[in-house]
Amino acid sequence: MAMDGRCDDMGRRLRLSFHSRVLLTVLALCWVLVGTFMVFQYHREKEFKTALLDTRLQAYNAGVIEKLRRGGSPDSVIRAIGEVDGPLRVTIVGADGKVIADNNDSTPFPSGDHSSRPEIIGARQKGSAFTVERHSESDDLDYFYSAMRGDGGIIVRSAVPYTHSLQELLRADRTLLWVLAVMTLLMSLAGFLATRKISLSISRLNRFAGKAERGEPIFGDEGFPDDELGSIASHIVRLYIQRDSQHREALRQQQEKISLKKQLTNNINHELKTPVAAITVCLELLRDHPELSVEKKGEFIDRALKNARRLDALLKDVSAITRMDEGADMIQKEELDLAALVAGIVEEERLMTDMAINVEIPPLRIHGNRVLLESVFRNLIDNSIAYSGGTEISITADTRGNFVFRDNGCGIPAEHLPHIFGRFYRLDKGRSRAAGGTGLGLAIVKNAVMIHGGTISASNDGGLRFDFHLG
Repeated sequence: MAMDGRCDDMGRRLRLSFHSRVLLTVLALCWVLVGTFMVFQYHREKEFKTALLDTRLQAYNAGVIEKLRRGGSPDSVIRAIGEVDGPLRVTIVGADGKVIADNNDSTPFPSGDHSSRPEIIGARQKGSAFTVERHSESDDLDYFYSAMRGDGGIIVRSAVPYTHSLQELLRADRTLLWVLAVMTLLMSLAGFLATRKISLSISRLNRFAGKAERGEPIFGDEGFPDDELGSIASHIVRLYIQRDSQHREALRQQQEKISLKKQLTNNINHELKTPVAAITVCLELLRDHPELSVEKKGEFIDRALKNARRLDALLKDVSAITRMDEGADMIQKEELDLAALVAGIVEEERLMTDMAINVEIPPLRIHGNRVLLESVFRNLIDNSIAYSGGTEISITADTRGNFVFRDNGCGIPAEHLPHIFGRFYRLDKGRSRAAGGTGLGLAIVKNAVMIHGGTISASNDGGLRFDFHLG
């Protein structure tokens, strides 16, 4: 186990960083590319110089062939050849492969069949050929041979000794190699700088990911380089921060919803006590005092019935607002004629009030929930009837779904306007309970409007005015 642990530690120490791996990959590709080019260029230049020397020797060969055509003897023609790039050796080979003439007097006259020589074979097949370095058995030297086919199958072959000076001549220019070596070093430096810049973004992104995983603060952290990779890393960080903020906001809203539920539960308990207590008192009096007059019994029965109805309305409102809180996304919607829906509600409400209700709504269709939309207009109308003290209600809208609901009542004090959509919020609790209100009507209105993608606000405008949008 201890040995395994040491091996793991050594493996971690030997593991190369991202920058090192990328740099080594880039350098390897760079060196392979430059090395391949150097080898290719070296051989290409050598081949060029070889071809150039061959061209010069072929010129001598062509001259010999031309003089032979004019009637010159082989011996006289080759004796007239001078030296070029060293002692020039010229040999004339007959169609049978035997040497007819040779200008090298310092060695025995070449004998034997020369048909197997590579340059001879090439010249007979292609008209001309050369061999870069081949050993001559007659004088025990290495030569550069260049051969050309003449008339009657003869071959004129010129050769220069493959000496050190000729080797240097045919060798590629090493200046190019040094230039390429310097270029390779510069490319390696550029690769180091480029990969270092890339790895800088990745290393910082890696540190950011580690901090995010550990839950450490990342705001105001080190920035990223001003390049494409840095931009991507910055986008990732901003996206994480945005998602983290959204997550925190969702948690906050969840906590707020839990708090509202607790508050709603407490408020419900408080609001239920009054009607339940009133009903209980009335029933106990009727049970314990059978001698009460018929008029008194009727009064207690009416009071119990009134509180029972208030209790029923309260439970319905609590059920409605709870459904909107917990199932807003599951509420079913359909295409509705909003003008017809409001007209139907107003027609029913006019039967229960002396207030004039005027409606000016153009043809307007909406994708919404009928029950919730009805609750918006019923609660606003009932609120004006119960508390405004006015004589007239007007409901107007435009073709974009912007509504104005107003009455000509007394309005409400400005300090209460920001709070009237709160649950169980009342300006005058005693008066509200006496009017049969539950304190949830305007909260239901606000939630219903929000579920339909709108907002609502209240203001005093010669009475109480509500501006809201349904779309």
